[in-house]
Amino acid sequence: MPPDPARAAREVARTEAEAGDLGHVPRPREQTRLLGQSHAETAFAAALASGRLHHAWLIGGPQGIGKATLAYRVARRLVADPRTLPSPDSLDVPEDHPASRQVAALSHPNLIALRRVQAPGAKTLPTRISVDAAREALALFGTTAGGEGGWRVCIVDSAEDLNANSANALLKMIEEPPPRAIFLIVSHAPGRLLPTIRSRCRALALRPLAASDVRAIIEAFPPPFVRPDAAALERACALSEGSVARAVALLDPATAAVEAEVSALLADLPEPDGRRVLKLAETLAGRDAEKLLATALDAIQRHVAAEIDRRQGEGPARLLALVEAAERIAAAAREAAIYNLDRRPLVLAAFRDLAEAAGTSSP
Repeated sequence: MPPDPARAAREVARTEAEAGDLGHVPRPREQTRLLGQSHAETAFAAALASGRLHHAWLIGGPQGIGKATLAYRVARRLVADPRTLPSPDSLDVPEDHPASRQVAALSHPNLIALRRVQAPGAKTLPTRISVDAAREALALFGTTAGGEGGWRVCIVDSAEDLNANSANALLKMIEEPPPRAIFLIVSHAPGRLLPTIRSRCRALALRPLAASDVRAIIEAFPPPFVRPDAAALERACALSEGSVARAVALLDPATAAVEAEVSALLADLPEPDGRRVLKLAETLAGRDAEKLLATALDAIQRHVAAEIDRRQGEGPARLLALVEAAERIAAAAREAAIYNLDRRPLVLAAFRDLAEAAGTSSP
């Protein structure tokens, strides 16, 4: 059997751990197709065809909906020699094209990806993209672009990982961009970025995916990703809120168990089983349980949103206690994360507040 060049590129690219990695799931730069974001692809293709491609794009939207995948699709098209492409007016670049292999391995000389990467010998990922890393990456734009395309591309994935100094380094570059340079800035919360960065970018908002697109993407993942059973995949896609990353997380048995337990306890409000709530709090307080806690908090916020939607005809006054409880839970979660607090009180207080809110706001 002939070697698979795409798989070889993935193996090379997997030598370093990166922020956003999902177990046995291809990284965005390893994927050549994008579902559910045709409006965004059309916007880029039209700008490229017009010859007036803006130098900085802010690609915004929730995590796991294809923002980075889109950025790498654009990068492949810009660094590839257009004479070698079957359709130069689109963003499609064949999987076996040299540019596809180079982008997947981050080896193309005209592409730089500014992201959090685990350093050799380190046990964990850095919490932020340092200013030194940003300056080193942005040094690409001090060189002369090579190749027939002549574009130099910087992908920032994601802007939320920049610290104040690295954000300012990026700002300086997009304020006075070199010729034929383009910045593709991925952001999960564009409204929180520096206004000076936002004002210099063309904003492009991506939408949450349809559940059918989430399912199609997951079903197309190559080995060693293990194909989930139909029922688990159906539930994960239904709860994903249009995010492939969220759906993949919910396919993990431990995550799915926490989501199911939280949902069951919420269904019993205002009188959930106290022993089960306490056991859940112990589970979520364990070492390395951050992702499980995030799943629980997502389930709580989803429950509150569903309750508000279901009872919207009752008027704001009757729902105020529920809204205030959700705000307190979110604030307590942020404080626990910032100060590394014990999560048991957070979980117990969340169910106590929700129980009180359900009791006082029910018709």
